[in-house]
Amino acid sequence: MALYEYELPLSASVLVTEILGVKPGEVIAITADTESDERVVSATAGAVHAAGGKPMVINLASPTGVGKAADPGLPIEALAAALAKVDAWVEFNNQWLLYSTPFELAREANPRLRYLCLVGMNVDMMVRCVGRVNHGGLRSFLNRVTELTKNAREIRVTTPAGTDVGFKNDPTRLYSCDTGLANVPGVHFLTGQISWAPIHSTIEGTIVFDGTISPPLNRLVDAPVSLTVREGRLVDIAGGKDAATYRVWLDSFKDPNMLRLAHIAYGFNPGAKLTGNVLEDERVWGATEWGLGYLQAIDAPPDGIPAKSHTDGICLNSSVWLDGVALLDQGRIVHPDLAALAGSLKAK
Repeated sequence: MALYEYELPLSASVLVTEILGVKPGEVIAITADTESDERVVSATAGAVHAAGGKPMVINLASPTGVGKAADPGLPIEALAAALAKVDAWVEFNNQWLLYSTPFELAREANPRLRYLCLVGMNVDMMVRCVGRVNHGGLRSFLNRVTELTKNAREIRVTTPAGTDVGFKNDPTRLYSCDTGLANVPGVHFLTGQISWAPIHSTIEGTIVFDGTISPPLNRLVDAPVSLTVREGRLVDIAGGKDAATYRVWLDSFKDPNMLRLAHIAYGFNPGAKLTGNVLEDERVWGATEWGLGYLQAIDAPPDGIPAKSHTDGICLNSSVWLDGVALLDQGRIVHPDLAALAGSLKAK
């Protein structure tokens, strides 16, 4: 395994200066748990200090769940109180705190908070997906893809594994574009993903997960898992043992909203690869990702999807058509406005 003793400090510096935009005197909280990569935590704290900021590292015992399921193992009031007083928060927890009660309390009490979700980050991922990325060029590329997608009324997606699904778009909905900038208040994620909620009732076809499913598998599937979708709802699951496991997990909630398609996303981080860490898997270049279950109201007003949980699956080597014009061909950018730019974005 590569240790990247020389590359890690540079990657941490890119994270702190280019992405977080840390200014002298700012207080930066860095949270981690006992499953986190301590080298990433330490390098980031050092980079904050070098930039004139004040790092505050908070190490926690690893909860047995994520989001609100992590609450029983967290010092909720103390953690929320600390996060309510900082300028920015970088989360490296493996058992993530995103959407947990401390997360919600901190955001409510601290409207200027810059939150950056880098859950499960390790040294290898930090170097590939942060340090070796042409962030300026990728930002321009992502913004252009977002614009093209938002303006498309009908979209079709296929993959070699058997995905063939179509849907219609609502241009008034939120199109989240993770451009690698976390220098303003709000919730930010690792660069390289564009996510949005289509008009749910129009989603029709077959979606085949041949990458990872998180949860419940949190790893590469043993065999493709095929989902039949009608009017935005999952009506059948086919495949091997993993498909059976997935069906049992979804049914265990006894919540019909867990069978609703919530959102789709493109993956466009040139350094990302399938690892079982959903944060990185969702950003594998040329993949599409589908989420089922819970969806915030802001993403699909007025109610979103009030489900008990959420799950994400990856479709590799996607082909995408925007109103009949090809954007992707089996994971390769072919749109005439983007092909040349995409060629300059490979990891350094």
